Amino acid sequence: MSESEPRNAFVVVLQALFRAIDGPTTWFREKVVEPNQQQYPWYHQKFRMVPTIDQCYTDDAVCIYEANQQYRRDRKVDTEILTILRSRFEDCVMYESPDHVTKCADINRVYQESITNWFTKYGDMGLYHDAQTALSKQKHRMIWERRYGPVGCGKTRKFPQE
Repeated sequence: MSESEPRNAFVVVLQALFRAIDGPTTWFREKVVEPNQQQYPWYHQKFRMVPTIDQCYTDDAVCIYEANQQYRRDRKVDTEILTILRSRFEDCVMYESPDHVTKCADINRVYQESITNWFTKYGDMGLYHDAQTALSKQKHRMIWERRYGPVGCGKTRKFPQE
């Protein structure tokens, strides 16, 4: 007796009942539902933007968790963009070797601006940081720029201390 043959009448009835319910359901899903769905590859998945950490209440743990996850996703995307720009610059230098200073100047300029922007947003925060730490860094930077002007401009205090 093979494994596909039922052992008794009860199993035969259960299999017939299963086929009676599952058959039309499977047919409907395969012939109607699946052809009308848009299939996207997993790497094209779009995440909705969630509220940032400054829009969350202090006792809303779910909102804070979502804001931290959004911050981590944004950091990964920004880091990957930086990796791609670095790769493009290195490829340009390898390909245009003797004249790479002039021919790769535009790519280098974009790469250096991206490094600066990434460091402005994520740098000097340590290994483990979250959206709250980034918000504090942004707040302190805004206070600094209000007092001294843009970072790196070489100006002294705008307003004298009293």
